[in-house]
Amino acid sequence: MTDQNMNILDHLDELRTRIMIVLGAFIVFFIGVFIFVRDIYEWFTKDLEMTLAVLGPLDIIIIYFTIAAVLALALTVPVLIFQIWLFVKPALTEKEKRATVIYVPASFILFAGGLAFGYFVVLPIVLNFLIDLGSGTFETMFTADKYFQFVLRMTLPFSILFEMPLVVMFLTSIGIISPEAMRKNRKYAYFALIVVSVLISPPDFISDVLVIIPLLLLYEISINMSKIVYRRKLKREKESTDKSGS
Repeated sequence: MTDQNMNILDHLDELRTRIMIVLGAFIVFFIGVFIFVRDIYEWFTKDLEMTLAVLGPLDIIIIYFTIAAVLALALTVPVLIFQIWLFVKPALTEKEKRATVIYVPASFILFAGGLAFGYFVVLPIVLNFLIDLGSGTFETMFTADKYFQFVLRMTLPFSILFEMPLVVMFLTSIGIISPEAMRKNRKYAYFALIVVSVLISPPDFISDVLVIIPLLLLYEISINMSKIVYRRKLKREKESTDKSGS
C-alpha cells in the first residue's frame, strides 16, 4: 500500500471518528432533552391562551420526539463546528489556526442569536398578527403539530441566516469574495434576500418586512466585517512580500 493510500485511509478514519463523536453528542443531548421534554413543551406553550390539540395518540409522541430532536440538534451545533475545526486543523498554518479558532464560538453565538431573534421577536409578532386577523371570523384552534411547525419555520431559518457575517468573513479570508464585490452586487444580493425572506415567512406583508429588514442589516454588517478581514489580509500579504524582498 502506497503512502498516499495510507494517508487517505488515515483521513477517512479521522473523519469517521469526528462523525461518531458528533452522532454520540446528538444522542446524548437527545436523551437528556427527552427526559425533560414535557417541561420543555409546557414552557414553549405557556404564553398561549389555548390548549393545543392533537388528532391522534401517536401525535403526542411525534411532537415530543420532534422537540427533543430539534433541541438536541441545536445543542450539537457547537460540537459539530468544533469537530470540523479539529479535522481541518492539521492542514492549517499557525496563523490560520489562530485566525479560524474564533469562528467556533462565534458561529454558535450567531446560531443561538438567530434562534433567539426568531423565537422572541418575530414569532410573537407574527403569531399575534395572524390570530388577530381571524378574530371574530374564525374559531382559533391549533394542533400541536401545526404550531411547532410554525415555530420551527419562524426560528430555524434565522439561525442559519444569522451565520452570514461569519461565512462572509471566512470567504473573504480565503480570497473568494471582497467587500468591493459585495458593494457592487448589493442590489442583486438585496433581491435574493427579499426572495428568501418571502419564501421563509408567512404570506403577509408584516411578516415579510420583519424578516427582510434584519437580513438586509445582516448583509450590511457582513460588508463591514468583510472590509476588516480584507484589510488585515492585504496587510499580511504586504508584510510577507516585504520579508521576501528583503
